[in-house]
Amino acid sequence: MQEEITRRVKAAFKDATVSVLVDGNRAMIEVVSADFADLSRVKKQQAVYACIEDLIAAGHLHAVTIKAETPAGE
Repeated sequence: MQEEITRRVKAAFKDATVSVLVDGNRAMIEVVSADFADLSRVKKQQAVYACIEDLIAAGHLHAVTIKAETPAGE
């Protein structure tokens, strides 16, 4: 699951640094990408959720924590 999430997020955000930790049906996803410039915190999280929404809908993931920021830490 961890590798699948990482692959999906890296495919969506080409320049991203991605870290994924999966514990059972819970995931912590950290993404650093210039693509997040000028996006609100909610929009950043929605962009990452879009990569895994089918996994959530299918019940493979239950709880997801997302930290999404630009290389400048925004």
